[in-house]
Amino acid sequence: MPDRYHVHTSPAPPRFHRIGKFGSVDWREDCSRCGNCVKHRCCFEVYKHETAHNRDPLAAVQTLYECKACLSCVQGCTKGLLSISVNPEFLASGDDYWKPDILSTTWNQSDAGRIPVTGAGYRGRFYGFGFDSIWTDMSEIVRPTRDGIHGREYISTAVDIGPKPMRLSFTPDGKLLSAPARLVEIQIPAILDMPSWCVEGSHLALSRASAAKELRSLAVVSAQEGSQLDPGLWPYMIPLPQKDDLKTNAPLLKAATMIQLQDSADIFEMAAKIRTINTQAILSARLPLTPQTASRIIELAGGGIKVFHLCADSHGQERLDSGLPGRHIKDVLRDVHGHLVNERMRDEITLIISGGIALAEHMAKAIICGADLVAVDTPLLVALGCRVCHEPIHAAGDGDSPADRCPVETGIADHEYAAQRMINLIGAWHSQLIEVLGAMGIREVRRLRGEIGRAIFMEDMEREAFGDLLRVPQKRVCA
Repeated sequence: MPDRYHVHTSPAPPRFHRIGKFGSVDWREDCSRCGNCVKHRCCFEVYKHETAHNRDPLAAVQTLYECKACLSCVQGCTKGLLSISVNPEFLASGDDYWKPDILSTTWNQSDAGRIPVTGAGYRGRFYGFGFDSIWTDMSEIVRPTRDGIHGREYISTAVDIGPKPMRLSFTPDGKLLSAPARLVEIQIPAILDMPSWCVEGSHLALSRASAAKELRSLAVVSAQEGSQLDPGLWPYMIPLPQKDDLKTNAPLLKAATMIQLQDSADIFEMAAKIRTINTQAILSARLPLTPQTASRIIELAGGGIKVFHLCADSHGQERLDSGLPGRHIKDVLRDVHGHLVNERMRDEITLIISGGIALAEHMAKAIICGADLVAVDTPLLVALGCRVCHEPIHAAGDGDSPADRCPVETGIADHEYAAQRMINLIGAWHSQLIEVLGAMGIREVRRLRGEIGRAIFMEDMEREAFGDLLRVPQKRVCA
């Protein structure tokens, strides 16, 4: 398979003991010694590893939690002595959005870049909040030529970033009059964004840039951190400069193919200064996701900025001045996308969305709702073992006491190791995206943008099925 259609992953085992989900309970005192013990036939060799661990005098006193919950031992034991339990510590990790299963899935994908598969399967609800209320169309999954990563047809996941002309003008003799479009093509509809909370150490910026180079993508870094890195990585960075350091970071800005600006009242003035340094770079505006985002995009597009990075909060919701949770990005994206379509300018705009993108399916569903690509932030920290504890001192990893330090020390991870874990994670996401596109019968991800007809939204189904009932006033019954 050509390199552009494949992400090269490599095993990168976790550095710390992982919080496991499943554990086995063994009532050994009732064992009949039948000689047909299913423990020896465990396909994951869980019991073999546990025995070796327990007999090692230098091993830590902790449970391995390697069980995959295939339940073969539970079903095969002739005396019914084995059972599977869920680790309470696992259930307590993460938060309401970054659920324990999301953390575990991300950790496992980052180990070797494989699509996650568990024996117990999914036993939760088939409808939930946010992206969990979207079901994708899988009508083409039976066609052998569209069989995802195992199919006979290549499926392109490349996307273009940059301003696109709405029309082309030619001279009578066929020469092109329109200015050529300045586009950056990346092979995966995802860029690597800065962490959603502060993490000490510029080596994580180096890790993101190195991973972006391997993935043939881009990584957002602060201009100050990016200027300290190897110039060979500069073309794979999206520097985010401050107003006061344009001169000091001029070499990086001159080499960058794309530059991102924080939205502000003087963003056009800053854009003009950057144009004097680099006339060819694509300018992107970084906007908080608010109810006014669509109107702000139109205003900035009129000034020449055509690429927008919309930043939701870490739970994928709008940022409201009241501090209350806003709409989920799936709803905001549909509104923004529809607004730009009505203004007849959608095709010349590139939308990047970040915040709340926690799983590979979220990437596909965000594109269905109207995004061109996503920016991955928190999952990159989770790939390094982060448990999303949201403690600032843990994030920095520089506490004075062991209790104050990050339990997985994300701030001091080796940059090559961190880069490989990020590559593995995005590689697993890439494989899952190809599976989704193949099941839909779509051969390139560009066609997926805004294709809401290829998905089912639970809210729309409820409105169609129960809308009349909801509109009928309830009669008051007198006693």
